[in-house]
Amino acid sequence: MTELREEPPQTLTDVREILLQQLSYYRASLLAKLAGLTEDQLTTSVLPSGWSPLGLLKHLVFVERRWMQWGFAAEQVPDPWADHDPDLKRWVLEPGDTLLTLTERLSAIADRTDAIVRMAELSDRAGLGGRFSSDPPTLGWILVHLLQEYARHVGHLDVVRELIDGTVGE
Repeated sequence: MTELREEPPQTLTDVREILLQQLSYYRASLLAKLAGLTEDQLTTSVLPSGWSPLGLLKHLVFVERRWMQWGFAAEQVPDPWADHDPDLKRWVLEPGDTLLTLTERLSAIADRTDAIVRMAELSDRAGLGGRFSSDPPTLGWILVHLLQEYARHVGHLDVVRELIDGTVGE
């Protein structure tokens, strides 16, 4: 996973490259906002909804996997919704979920996303048989949706980090 923490150049003209670099920027921003938190801070919620910073990281790993591998590539993936508990209505962590393991999973998902995007056109529709059984979205739409997910949740993490230790985001 390329960790691009600086905003991508505003002079890029290749839309595919713009989308990939923006995704990379938001992934790196997410990890930067988690850096320096203790295990307790990573796994404890400061919000009434109950999600933790590490739970947010796991959620975004699964979001990207659901949209790119299970969605666009129509690959069969085990437990595509294993990041949340529908009864609790929040993201959940398993005993093996650590900052290191989830960062490694994010890196692997990012590499897979990059490979999928580079082998397709933005106008290509997602395959059927994975997440979609009819009327699948285009790759371009999926990438914009992923950017929206990352941007929204990294913004949530800005607020949570400020509540935890006073660190203020951008």
